[in-house]
Amino acid sequence: MLRWPLLLWGLLLPATAAAGRYPHSAVLDGAAGYRLLWGHQGSSISFRLEVRTLGYVGFGLSPTGAMASADIVVGGVARGKPYLQDYFTDANRALKKDSQQDYHLEYAMENSTHTILAFSRELHTCDTNDKSITESTVRVIWAYHHKDIGEAGQNYHGSNRGSKSLRLLNPEKKNVISASLPYFDLTNQDVPIPDKDTTYWCQMFKIPIHHEKHHVIKVEPLIQKDHGNLVHHILLYQCSSSLNDSVLDYGHECYHPNMPDSFLTCETVIFAWAIGGEAFTYPPHVGLSIGTSTDPQYVLMEVHYDNPSYLEGLVDNSGLRLFYTTDLRKYDAGVIEAGLWVSLFHNIPPGMPEFMSEGHCTLECLEEALDAERPSGIHVFAVLLHAHLAGRAIRMRHFRKGEEQKLLAYDDEFDFNFQEFQYLKEERTILPGDNLITECRYSTIDRIRMTWGGLSTRNEMCLSYLLYYPRINLTRCASIPDIMEQLQFIGVKEIYRPVRTWPFIIKSPKQYKNLSFMDAMNKFKWSRSAGLSYNELVLRLPVNVRCSKTDNAEWSIQGMTAIPPEIERPYRTEPVICISSSYLHCSLFLNLLFSACVTVSTLRNSWPFV
Repeated sequence: MLRWPLLLWGLLLPATAAAGRYPHSAVLDGAAGYRLLWGHQGSSISFRLEVRTLGYVGFGLSPTGAMASADIVVGGVARGKPYLQDYFTDANRALKKDSQQDYHLEYAMENSTHTILAFSRELHTCDTNDKSITESTVRVIWAYHHKDIGEAGQNYHGSNRGSKSLRLLNPEKKNVISASLPYFDLTNQDVPIPDKDTTYWCQMFKIPIHHEKHHVIKVEPLIQKDHGNLVHHILLYQCSSSLNDSVLDYGHECYHPNMPDSFLTCETVIFAWAIGGEAFTYPPHVGLSIGTSTDPQYVLMEVHYDNPSYLEGLVDNSGLRLFYTTDLRKYDAGVIEAGLWVSLFHNIPPGMPEFMSEGHCTLECLEEALDAERPSGIHVFAVLLHAHLAGRAIRMRHFRKGEEQKLLAYDDEFDFNFQEFQYLKEERTILPGDNLITECRYSTIDRIRMTWGGLSTRNEMCLSYLLYYPRINLTRCASIPDIMEQLQFIGVKEIYRPVRTWPFIIKSPKQYKNLSFMDAMNKFKWSRSAGLSYNELVLRLPVNVRCSKTDNAEWSIQGMTAIPPEIERPYRTEPVICISSSYLHCSLFLNLLFSACVTVSTLRNSWPFV
């Protein structure tokens, strides 16, 4: 009895109503044959699938992007009747019907080429076979077949399947940017990529806007076709204003002994993009200022190329496109790099299913910088959380006068291949004397040697990039843990001084004599219990404060030692309130009938876009 109204409702829904209810969309397959639209309101989320098939359509949420332990829904229109079924898979990928049906079909339709399904569910369903939907990354899986599910069961989808990482609870972007905005491109020109694991390429550019203030309001990645997995991240740095056009002649490998000295003046990050990210649009009251004497005139674009297969003959022309306007926003945007200073002093033992690292933006740094520049505080509107292959989860914790505030940003399902700025639902104020801790959880269960902080994707990072306003003279707020106490854990007693080599060399005890500290850490017989004890030690160690200004200047707290605050570990997550589908199911039919009647009375020859 329910099926006819559901099919009618799908036929009557105008395209404008679909766009309003589903503000987000993504094409999930490479051939644009599977389109997902979604939107959330309150405790529920709604989906619309537009798929080029007349058979069944599958959609699911997976912890890994694979079929195992996934939350799946399958639907379609068979012989004119819509169907939708809630399934799950076990660890062996066996598909099973869920006894608690939490996905609710709202309408379904077919035309000559496509099947359209619309359905909804609660974010938290009280069903252990369903995956809760949070602000973290969600690995969406999809599949379809040219036939519907028959009495004999599901037809195998074959190669018509895939996965894509998304953030389903991202805030809706309500500010629309004009397509006619002027822009300029910062792109590499035929950069030869070496046949090695990791390359950082740096190229200097001159901002083409002079003598008049403008605001950049959108930044779009320009990734060369088929290089989506090669270009891991792009950072844009502001360089010294004392440079001249002679620095524009050529690019060079970054962090190289023969790197031009001019590159060393580029310390202030003004934008960051990472793999999987899309274009970033600034909120309507904020823009990246260019064109004045205090704005960047020369910028350095750093591109991280990840080539684990050592492919030869690669040439890249990727970069960024910056859209700008003379219609000035109220505030200038800034970026603060927070977390763990990238160094060998950050290390993770092998064979650990879980290991926690923390980078501190200390109260001492924030107090000095904000008291001098902005005593009333700054306002964060977006955060990019960054780690490498061993990363599993990242949180940015916020403390004020010793009291923990709500998480500034988090991703408990971190995906190395999907790193983008998270728009905050509400802007967050950072005041003088606050503490920010970037907390990274790693897994090295499949590694037999130490993992070191470093530039390669096989090394690790633990960073947060905060987009905020109004811009102040603070570019980096980070920390480095004390290395000597780390070495004492494995029994190191003395190193050769003065230190003349890097990594430095151990003098005693005998089993480590004349080894570098990296070799000594790898020689130590790590066990899980030793790794846990080491983790507890590292989290308590004093830290060296990094507190930087633009033009390589430093706040006075730079280089000083600080004691990390006493905090609760692990972080206590807020309790989730789940809603069972039992009481929702009863009212669904009446709500849909009412909506359909309203639509019939107002519709004038409108049809849904397919």
